[in-house]
Amino acid sequence: MEFDQLFFVTTHSRGVTLRARQIKGGEGKCASAALWRGMSKRPRGRPPYADILTAAEWRVVEAVRHGATNAEIAARQGVSRDAVKFHITNALQKLGLQRRAELRHWDGVRRDSKLHRKGEPMASDIKLGPLGQVARSVRNIEASTSWYRDVLGLTHLYSFGKLAFLDCGGLRLFLSEGEGAADSILYFRVPDIHAAHKQLADRGIEFLDAPHMIHRHSDGTEEWMAFFKDDEGRPLAIMAQA
Repeated sequence: MEFDQLFFVTTHSRGVTLRARQIKGGEGKCASAALWRGMSKRPRGRPPYADILTAAEWRVVEAVRHGATNAEIAARQGVSRDAVKFHITNALQKLGLQRRAELRHWDGVRRDSKLHRKGEPMASDIKLGPLGQVARSVRNIEASTSWYRDVLGLTHLYSFGKLAFLDCGGLRLFLSEGEGAADSILYFRVPDIHAAHKQLADRGIEFLDAPHMIHRHSDGTEEWMAFFKDDEGRPLAIMAQA
């Protein structure tokens, strides 16, 4: 390929200087001026983002709402703790919030979610559906997954690190590796998670977080959850797919 001009960029502490060096012809100055005029019309900073938060900020915010620590978020998302802190700070500023605890109870929905396109929550009275998932803590995720799959004959659905999901006749069994015993968590299916969250909260139920997307499958199906306490302070959850 032949080029009349060779353009290159040099970076300085005060910004970026654009220069043009003539290869052939006598229009070096004109080309440089034209280039500068074109570049000067571009807005400074990052290009505008259609949503209130960037994709990276949404990933961190969803993890915060799920109760993950900065260290856990950094490890799961493959970023530094400083990056996690940076995204949390930006999110708090954009949303007009002061503390991380407020962020955990913020019920915003990202624009590219199917729930965002559904609009307002259902107005009818919400009733808890059948159990959709039961969580169980195990000491060794590989050994337990093998036992439930090969010995009990449950169908293995998918695994993520130290998490495994199996099908038990339409009820999803969620295994997670952890130290010590933990309460099993019952997950109730609901048709509209935001409406269910509001109605249960109006009944005096204490929620630990706002409804949040915990995973998006390769086919686009979204998993949404929100956790609350029973009368003895033990965790329960509502869940929905979109």
